[in-house]
Amino acid sequence: MNLPSFIRQPAIALIGDTCYISLIEQLDYTDVTCIKYSISKGLGLGIVVGGSIVKIPQILTIVSHGSAQGVSLLSYLLEISASTTTLAYNIRQANPFSTFGEVLFVTLQNLIIVGLILFYSKQSLYILPLYALVFALFYGLQQPNLVPSTLMASLYAATIPLTLASKVPQIWSNFKNKSTGQLSVFAVVNYFLGTSARVFTTWTELDDPLMLLGMLLATGLNFILVLQVLLYWGKSPASTSSKKNI
Repeated sequence: MNLPSFIRQPAIALIGDTCYISLIEQLDYTDVTCIKYSISKGLGLGIVVGGSIVKIPQILTIVSHGSAQGVSLLSYLLEISASTTTLAYNIRQANPFSTFGEVLFVTLQNLIIVGLILFYSKQSLYILPLYALVFALFYGLQQPNLVPSTLMASLYAATIPLTLASKVPQIWSNFKNKSTGQLSVFAVVNYFLGTSARVFTTWTELDDPLMLLGMLLATGLNFILVLQVLLYWGKSPASTSSKKNI
């Protein structure tokens, strides 16, 4: 099957010459390796696109309410620390952008959310120093003379428990308040779907057990957040409810 060049070239760029010839030109749908690879690439592209907007609803929710109530600052600070290191690790490893690109967009959106949390809690003074610190961390991790490859791998390994820990304060806050406050349902559900799909793309495209383990564990905690959203849907924080009853 010969497709027009404006379709053929992007398809080749996405799945490569070998799989394009096998699946598109030869229509060989018994080529399981290429089918898995193509699905992984498609999912990866979807995750990157989704990652570029996944936190936008959370940002809009905070701005529209003029409040970041129920949104854990500690969770986002831990997530930014982990994602900055993860981004630097993937760039240093020269991994395909489709296998980690959403990390870049999620990190930028998380920085905006942290800025909003600090702004609405009257702590705007800390916003610019925080942004500068994150940039300095990312820049430093990109320097092989400052952070050798072995140390970079160790730091990435450390982000796995850090990423998991970033979810715990939010989960605990939801449980304690019996409410998810201004936590965005769209963001929570899409984050769960994204990490679930990323398990498949990591398993298919990368020979990196650490990344695969991290994604599996993150998916588990994201699933807990989804359950909490369903359980506490529409409920006000316990403390707020108590005040209303007085």
